Amino acid sequence: MTVVLPTFNERDNIAPLIEACLAALEKDAEVVVVDDDSPDGTGDIVAAIEQRDPRVRLVRRRRGLGLASAIRDGVEAARGDLVAWMDCDFSMPPAVLPVMRRALDSVDIVVGSRYVGAAADRRDDRRAVLGSRVINAFARFLLGGVVTDYTSGFVAARKEVVTTLGIRNGYGEYCIDLLARAERAGYRVAEIPYECVPRAAGESKTATSWSGYLRRGWPYVQTILRTWRRIIVTVLV
Repeated sequence: MTVVLPTFNERDNIAPLIEACLAALEKDAEVVVVDDDSPDGTGDIVAAIEQRDPRVRLVRRRRGLGLASAIRDGVEAARGDLVAWMDCDFSMPPAVLPVMRRALDSVDIVVGSRYVGAAADRRDDRRAVLGSRVINAFARFLLGGVVTDYTSGFVAARKEVVTTLGIRNGYGEYCIDLLARAERAGYRVAEIPYECVPRAAGESKTATSWSGYLRRGWPYVQTILRTWRRIIVTVLV
C-alpha cells in the first residue's frame, strides 16, 4: 500500500507521521509526500528521510496547486496497487491503515468515518465539528448511498479505481464528488470508524473564524447540489 501525504507547512508533524505510517503497515508499504513548496521546510525534512529510507519518496511542487491535485499527483506516483491518503496533522490515526488495507480485500474504496459505530469527532474547534456534521447530513439527505462521511478525506482504495474515476480539483469538496461518483458507478464502498482528534502541531488549513468556515463550506454545498442534479437527470432520462 502507498500512503499519500499532501503537505503544506507540516514540519513538526511530517517525520513522526511518516514513521507511524510505515510502522503501522510494516511490509510492502511506501509513503509518497506531495509538498506544495512549504516555506517552513517540510519538503527538506522529507528529502532527508528519502535519502536514507527507500520506502519514502518526495514529490515537490513549486507552485501551490492545492489539496485535491496533490492527492491526484501522489496517487499517480504510487507504486502500489492500493493507495491511501490522509491529513498530515495526526487528526487521523495511522493505526487504522491496516484495517483499511484488509477491508480492500472485499471492496474497492474504504472511507474512514467519524459517524459510524464507535467513531467520534473530538476536534477542539466546535465550529469545525458542527460544520462537518451539517455538511454531511445535507450530503446524506440528497445523495444517499452507504457513505456517512462524505468529507472524510481519510480514504483507501484500489489505485485503478481512483485513476479511472479521477480526482477533481478543489479542497475537501473533491471527496464528496469522488465518493458520490464511485457509488453511482457501482464500485463497492465501505466505511470503518475512526476517532478524529485535535491537530498535533501547527495551524489548521481549513479556517479560523465563522466567516472562514462559511467561505470554505460554500464549495461543499455547491458540489453536493451539482452532484444531486446529475443524479436526478440520470434518473429522469
